[in-house]
Amino acid sequence: MLSEKSTATVRATLPAVGAAIGDITELFYAKLFAAHPELLRDLFNRGNQAAGLQKQALAGSIAAFATHLVAHPDVRPDVMLHRIAHKHASLGVTREQYPVVHRHLFAAIAEILGEAVTPEVAEAWDEVYWLMANALIAIEERLYAGQRVAAGDVWREWTVTGRTEETADCATFRLAPADGAPAPDFKPGQYVSVQVSLADGARQIRQYSLSSAPGSPVRAITVKRVHGAAAAGPDGEVSGHLHAHVHPGDRLRVSAPYGDLVLQDSGAPLLLASAGIGCTPMLSMLEHLADTGHPAPVTVVHADRSPADHALRTDHRALAGKLGGPEALFWYEEAPEAGDRAGRVDLTDVPLAPGTRAYLCGPLPFMRAVREQLLAKGVAPADIHYEVFGPDLWLATA
Repeated sequence: MLSEKSTATVRATLPAVGAAIGDITELFYAKLFAAHPELLRDLFNRGNQAAGLQKQALAGSIAAFATHLVAHPDVRPDVMLHRIAHKHASLGVTREQYPVVHRHLFAAIAEILGEAVTPEVAEAWDEVYWLMANALIAIEERLYAGQRVAAGDVWREWTVTGRTEETADCATFRLAPADGAPAPDFKPGQYVSVQVSLADGARQIRQYSLSSAPGSPVRAITVKRVHGAAAAGPDGEVSGHLHAHVHPGDRLRVSAPYGDLVLQDSGAPLLLASAGIGCTPMLSMLEHLADTGHPAPVTVVHADRSPADHALRTDHRALAGKLGGPEALFWYEEAPEAGDRAGRVDLTDVPLAPGTRAYLCGPLPFMRAVREQLLAKGVAPADIHYEVFGPDLWLATA
């Protein structure tokens, strides 16, 4: 993996690079989009760019990868790499784009760090970059091959066959392949990318979890309309477009399914914990578990602002009930109904069977809090899996 010479150089310069990584990534994106405006228009999430979230995620992943290589030069951090690769594959990223990123990233490093970037330092960090890039390229090309698509050619026309308003801000869209061919297989918990053409000509892409079970000829995605705020960025461009303009009979460009938070149905006891729209991959998992007759207990936990804000609430409870285990536990900050719990998720009195595997999806503070509670209850760290909607900031905020 990382050479001994480069390991020593990266170890010595990591504090300086880490301290400047935010400035480096900000300048990198400015350079990249100045040279290739089509990437901001048609590939990168403009909302995340405006809010600075993508910069934080990139900074966190680079710092985490370099730190891992210094500590374990011969071991790749495959969990992190696979999560990034799945997201890249869902966007159609190809190997030809990595040299473009390299050119503008290293120009930003040289400009921010100045004379500190000696030839030796540049060589060491170049090695770090290509170790990460080549690993991602290899994983992404295996993912494309697994879906039987050419590298980067992930898009297919789908017809909207139905639409259901779940809450004031959530709608479910049911989709079928426009060409009548079978829908591609997917694993419970995976997502698809949806690409839409906006009024200004941009073709923006977002990811949405599949909430239906594998094997169904119709796929379902539930989309929450994103309302912007000064601290969180603008209104959601794609979610707003889908809510305002997409109805049965319309067509959407949808990617092949990707995502590494997939249900490992080993027969172990499970805990499926979600918050907000993070319930969508859990619905797919629950339906699959019910269809296959999962033999072990499944504990279902969800948190939301109120019952009225809980998308797919009825389906969530009904699918949990089909498993014959404990009743689904729903926490609401406002207006809990009979049988619900008030406030935020508290697992203190929730029994968990030995060997429980946990799957988490929702806002980062929610997942951090649930993970801490699970560790305190003796759940093994290796058995806690998570999915972040949008840029993965877990590493950036660790």
